[in-house]
Amino acid sequence: MTSPVTQPEPITNDPLNAFCKDSGAYLPGAASGPLSGLSFAAKDIFDVAGYVTGGGNPDWKATHRPADRNAWVVEALTRSGAAMVGKTLTDELTRGIFGENVHYGTPTNPRAPERVPGGSSSGSASAVAGGLVDFALGSDTGGSVRVPASFCGLYGLRPTHGRIPLDGILLQAPSFDTIGWFARDLQTFARVASVLLESLAQSPRTHSRPQRLIIAEDAFELASSEVAQGLQPLIEVLSSMFGATVTQRLAPGSLADWSACQQALQGFEAWRSVRDWIEEVNPRFSFEVAERYTLARAVTGQEVAEAAPLRRSVGDRMDQVLADGAVVCLPTVVSPAPLLGQRVSDRHTLRLRNSQLTSIAGLSGLPQLSLPLTEVDGKPVGFSLLGPRGSDEALIALAQEFEAALRR
Repeated sequence: MTSPVTQPEPITNDPLNAFCKDSGAYLPGAASGPLSGLSFAAKDIFDVAGYVTGGGNPDWKATHRPADRNAWVVEALTRSGAAMVGKTLTDELTRGIFGENVHYGTPTNPRAPERVPGGSSSGSASAVAGGLVDFALGSDTGGSVRVPASFCGLYGLRPTHGRIPLDGILLQAPSFDTIGWFARDLQTFARVASVLLESLAQSPRTHSRPQRLIIAEDAFELASSEVAQGLQPLIEVLSSMFGATVTQRLAPGSLADWSACQQALQGFEAWRSVRDWIEEVNPRFSFEVAERYTLARAVTGQEVAEAAPLRRSVGDRMDQVLADGAVVCLPTVVSPAPLLGQRVSDRHTLRLRNSQLTSIAGLSGLPQLSLPLTEVDGKPVGFSLLGPRGSDEALIALAQEFEAALRR
């Protein structure tokens, strides 16, 4: 007779400022299941019955009612045995990428305490990197899982768009929004994947191992020389696992064009998602978030109409690149995490450079897995695998094979 699994306790000690201090949301896991004994946290955009979803902004929280039911993803995890021990901080309404929140403070980056954790899933990344939970939920619209995964030295996935149901979350831009998660080790990461990636049985999926490796030349050109050099040993080992490896430019023109396209379309959707609430409440925002909504408000229908064909062409281009069993490797971000309190103008420039990398998967809706396999000057830097639509499990399996090769 097996002993019952001890349930993880709610978070009461949070030295990292990763968790929401104004929410005691806690859900025990089922008595048995594939995730029994694991603890997790949920970014404060996921509904938990009886609690207000705060979205990183006090005015949002003050003007919304408690949720009637749990978000689909939260329910799936607790039903599989994991216990949700608290909600974590996020950039305001998920509109940031560095993790600094003027209302609630900035979660600590345990791997580089003098630097930002990355956003908007900042608290979730901080909680996992600091060992407060086994894994944590985030969301990725324009990079909000991939960037903090890189900055905090974690595994993080932006899944195939539409692969995991968005029911019960605070949406930003639905045609870009995805749900991802963080873990410190690949074994735990894969256990969570076995639950969440089974969500839509009818969704396209590709389990076949990739047979060709593509090194994204224009993506590596965006990275700092230190990052590009730091990732080179990983490329060499990964290349040895494939019979065919080529270096290729992903964008026929410029990745800056791809980024501008996503910024326009994502901004247009983001403004529409909260426009009525902003006009009614006149909420308090940080300068950067207010600026982003001001820019989003100015996106015209004509600009959206002009951007839509480019988005389709990006999808077609990436389908072509990834045909015949290919996988792409690229840097997750252009540099290690920037210092806390960086000048707004410098942060704006860095955000635009990182957006060129994150827009590849963002515009195409393809899965991208960031791996914490190297450091630059002692700071974590993510190395990404990007595959065809529905190849989420195949990317995780390839990562497991890759790690085994690195140990040899």
